[in-house]
Amino acid sequence: MTKAQFLSRALRTPHCRLISRTPLSPLPLSVRWASTTATASETATNVRSFATRTKNLIYGTSLALVLSFGYLYVTDTRAGYHEWLTVPALRLLYADAEDAHHNGTAALQALYKFGLHPRERGDPDAAGDLQVEVFGQTIVNPIATSAGIDKHGEIPTQLLAIGPAIVEVGAVTALPQFGNPKPRVFRLPSQNALINRYGFNSEGAEAVAMRLRRRVREFAYHMGFGLGEEGERIVLDGEAGVPPGSLTPGRLMAVQVAKNKDTSENNIEAVKRDYTFGVHHLGKYADIIVVNVSSPNTPGLRTLQNVGPLTDLLTSVVQAVQKIDRKTKPAVMVKVSPDEDSQEQISGICEAVWDSGVDGVIVGNTTKKRPDPIPKGYVMPQKERSLLLEQGGYSGPQMFERTLELVKRYRKTLDDGPKEVSSSAGRKVIFATGGITNGKQALEILDAGASVASVYTALIYGGVGTISRIKEEIREEKLKR
Repeated sequence: MTKAQFLSRALRTPHCRLISRTPLSPLPLSVRWASTTATASETATNVRSFATRTKNLIYGTSLALVLSFGYLYVTDTRAGYHEWLTVPALRLLYADAEDAHHNGTAALQALYKFGLHPRERGDPDAAGDLQVEVFGQTIVNPIATSAGIDKHGEIPTQLLAIGPAIVEVGAVTALPQFGNPKPRVFRLPSQNALINRYGFNSEGAEAVAMRLRRRVREFAYHMGFGLGEEGERIVLDGEAGVPPGSLTPGRLMAVQVAKNKDTSENNIEAVKRDYTFGVHHLGKYADIIVVNVSSPNTPGLRTLQNVGPLTDLLTSVVQAVQKIDRKTKPAVMVKVSPDEDSQEQISGICEAVWDSGVDGVIVGNTTKKRPDPIPKGYVMPQKERSLLLEQGGYSGPQMFERTLELVKRYRKTLDDGPKEVSSSAGRKVIFATGGITNGKQALEILDAGASVASVYTALIYGGVGTISRIKEEIREEKLKR
């Protein structure tokens, strides 16, 4: 076999065909174009994906920032919308002022559950420049909310969050009662004033006490003391390091008690039972018990301000407070009317305060009188002029001068004291309420001898930022001195 024949035969075998090294022909142009296009498409897809992710990141971050700053803004008492949007909206949505009040309370309760309730930011009281001492305790500032804002003990924690050092619950009657027929609250927007004749609408002492007890037990649970009676006892006996009423360091909670409408003021024993019943159920959850004998909307109530029955009533309340099952007992105050303003009446009330051992006086309450409009000479709208004829207690800025004068007179009379009472009994505390709308007025009240300035109507018209504003104005007034 020749060499040529051998090679020809070998190439025809399968093995040799597999290892033959024939050169590869180039890929067709269409295939190479498709490959290049796929690579470019993949790159473009990656670019678009990166752009989308970047855009989503920017949008997400922006949304998070907007929500964060929005949350901080809407929950800050200093936000202007509370006064300029929320208050007018409530007035527009609810023609009846009482409906607006109820829905405002419900809103605060709902917002609190989600941590969206308004509150002071940054702890402006931490500097200690507004501290005052009452009943042997130092409170962070001299501003309080008056009774009537939280009648049933539903929002004391939410009210404390907006900045006052003291909140007042009530008035709470011994037994549940509806109060006077509706409508019973009337706005006078041109005067930033109100007329109310609620007549002590109340859920009753037992119902309100159950609500306050639940608040204490929830606090005890969150503090790690348990949810039962032992946890409650730890808090109420002061072992948690907070006042047993407010549950907040440097702040206090007052609970106001009153008699039922159908309890005759002429039956002093029945009257005493109403008030002491309230003390028995509510006293352990309060830092201050307030005895209301000054509402103009309960017939005959103000006759209890006469020295004889008032001394008897206050003595029974003080005795009931001493029986409260708690290591520290609440202070006792009496709330008096601005209309009983003769020196004889003031002296009689002060005598009853000294003789009974009551710790202080709240001056005053709403008035049956109708003050002149502010500013002087202002012509009120016809609708508001007709509302002035409604029965009830009037509250608003027009009350300030009367409140200021009464504080001065009560301060002097209390400091002088009845002759038979030793001055060693201690200086009586005065809270002032009536017409206080700004820091300058609050400071005047404090200079006149009050320890605390309480607000009610100003808060209704100014919104939840009112107390923060008043405190800042007090600081500004102090700097001017």
